[in-house]
Amino acid sequence: MASTSMHNLTTLIKRLEAATSRLEDIAQTAYDTPQVVPGAASKSGASTFPPPASPAPPQTAIGPAPPPPAPEPVPESIEEFDNLISQSLNSWVQISNAMGGLVAEQAAKVVEAFKEQRKFLLISTKAKKPDLKGAGVSAFQDLVKPIGTLMTVVGNIKDSNRGHPLYNNLCTVSESMMALAWVTIDTKPFKHVEDSFASAQFWGNKILTANKNKDEQQVEWVKAYFQVFRDLTEYVKTYFPNGITWNPKGVSAAEAAKSVSAAPSASAAPSAPAAGGAPPPPPPPPGPPPVLKINEQKAAPTPAGGLGAVFSELNKGEAVTKGLRKVDKSEMTHKNPSLRGGSTVPGQDAPARGKSPAPPGPKPKPSSMRVKKPAKKELEGNKWTIENFDKEAAPIELEVSLSHSVLISKCNNTTIILKGKANAVTVENTNRLSLVVESLVSTVDVVKSQNFALQVLETIPTVLLDQVDSAQIYLSRESAATRIFSSKSASINLNVIASSGGEDEDYKEVPLPSQICSWWEEEKGEVVNEIVSHAG
Repeated sequence: MASTSMHNLTTLIKRLEAATSRLEDIAQTAYDTPQVVPGAASKSGASTFPPPASPAPPQTAIGPAPPPPAPEPVPESIEEFDNLISQSLNSWVQISNAMGGLVAEQAAKVVEAFKEQRKFLLISTKAKKPDLKGAGVSAFQDLVKPIGTLMTVVGNIKDSNRGHPLYNNLCTVSESMMALAWVTIDTKPFKHVEDSFASAQFWGNKILTANKNKDEQQVEWVKAYFQVFRDLTEYVKTYFPNGITWNPKGVSAAEAAKSVSAAPSASAAPSAPAAGGAPPPPPPPPGPPPVLKINEQKAAPTPAGGLGAVFSELNKGEAVTKGLRKVDKSEMTHKNPSLRGGSTVPGQDAPARGKSPAPPGPKPKPSSMRVKKPAKKELEGNKWTIENFDKEAAPIELEVSLSHSVLISKCNNTTIILKGKANAVTVENTNRLSLVVESLVSTVDVVKSQNFALQVLETIPTVLLDQVDSAQIYLSRESAATRIFSSKSASINLNVIASSGGEDEDYKEVPLPSQICSWWEEEKGEVVNEIVSHAG
């Protein structure tokens, strides 16, 4: 009887194990085929399980997604424009956001305009220059339209808020945003940026005057905005001195714009699987629970260093110098001048222990920025421009008339002769320039020049000298009454004809005063100024 009961119990356990295994198979099948809902009502109204599915074919393991493609390298001009946006423009935007309100709203639109201009510059590196006299006009207009639209939005923020407490700030930005139109100018576009900078300075100086020693945030805001224009002027002058440079081997402007717009960004989300495709495989079952193992090993001792090591060494007293070695005379820089040119002493090339490597140096300028600018002598309208001449062996002669003005800039070790009667002459940033003038209607204006020489053959009314160091002025007998005005200048000598006439006319050299003595005269109630003359 007992053996029969034991046999029945064993049979019951085997049946329960079989039923449990059957239920697990059904549950797994239901998980693999989610479109069939277990327990759905059949036609007879009874709840049924789906029939066991045949084993699914093995699926190919899906590896990790391939890495995104590396970003396309950009030309140096685009890289420098990105630096302008991330540095000076970003600094100004941060101050604008701190001020908040309309100032921050307007600054956000300015950033969008700069980014649209960056897009335009990138397109120009990929596209041929559009035909601005034919069908290409509309293509070019489409490229610059986003920039113009944002410039209008910036102006509307100012126009819609007249009487606002920060109206001068809005005007500073709005009136200078025309600077971004430099991409449409082919001749010296940086001049257009400078003119727009002048508009920014007009309104910005009002803010500086009103907030001097009052609101430091306003002062920093104006200085940061001015820096944006200084950097933009330098950028345009360096990379686009004669307007936008297009790619002669590139595609059309429309195709380049489409490729730039369609380029995936680094933050683009991965695309979703196509509709109707197979669902992804289920995740693998969880592994066994981790086994906690406590490591009884002692932690490695922390290497000595930092302030603790410094104080521990100082606490040694006189023994602190025991580890130092005596410096040999051959390694002393004050006894060996030849060692001063290097950064290390022989035998000491290895870096000190614990020192971090020196940071990388600044990025070297491209060779295009170090190339000497070409000399120029040309007439633009009624203005002669002579610049970038250096060490010219023969004098530069120029025929001028009453309507002509002459600009002489960055000419060194050169002689220039003006034949005829011109209107006015301006000289700036020169060194060892000799200028010969027959006659002028107005003035010779000399600014920031050294070792300057001027000879007048007939008559000129006025000579203006500003920040001039060492100058010789030779006046003819007819021009003896010429007025000379000098400021921030030194070592100016005037040479006038002292003889009564004849073929041998001698010049007398007279130094012009460069030192003034001033004091308060109590009786007169005014400041008295006296020229200091040096004798001997």
